[in-house]
Amino acid sequence: MGNLYTVATPIGNLEDITFRAINILKEVNLIACEDTRHTLKLLNHYDISKPLISYHQHSKVSKIDHLIEELKAGKDIAIVTDAGTPGISDPGQVLISKAVEKGIRVIPIPGPSAVIAALSAAGVPTDAFIFLGFLPLKKGRKRIIESFKDEKRTIVLYESPHRIEKLLGELKDVLEDRKIVVARELTKMFEEIIRGTVSEVQERLKIIKGEFVVIVSAK
Repeated sequence: MGNLYTVATPIGNLEDITFRAINILKEVNLIACEDTRHTLKLLNHYDISKPLISYHQHSKVSKIDHLIEELKAGKDIAIVTDAGTPGISDPGQVLISKAVEKGIRVIPIPGPSAVIAALSAAGVPTDAFIFLGFLPLKKGRKRIIESFKDEKRTIVLYESPHRIEKLLGELKDVLEDRKIVVARELTKMFEEIIRGTVSEVQERLKIIKGEFVVIVSAK
């Protein structure tokens, strides 16, 4: 039986990858990735040539079953996300869970994570935090944001450029001027980390581009 490697890949700067991750990508039989074109850029940068199979949130059950059968047949597979650590607010979690269920060894190859990168530079308490990924678009969204009022841990969220202004407005309505940190384009050329009250961040956020990590300070 083969091994399933969860390989963390750069969230921006292509140099943010471990030696071990590069070696694993060179050694496995197959790489499962969200977008083959995106992953191919990384592989080409490090002169790695491996078969790729796309695996994303719209993949059918048959594709998961195919990958599990390949693992059972003795093939080693690396699963990667477009950026960061697979399985963290990421469709790779389904395949990883299925592999565990089937008794296949899952080996983590740690590395970049937008959550940890943002927290490490935020300047807020990090001894206790909760990560909620992307909030639901409608059902339950308001209830979750309302729960932030009494949360005694730092809160970490992901948000897209299409909804970041809406999220900041919702946070201001519920939390008034609680201090937050918004990080965008982490490790890329136009990396930006904005700290302040919700109102101050709204005023200073001029460029709505890239993926966002939003950190809300505890009560």
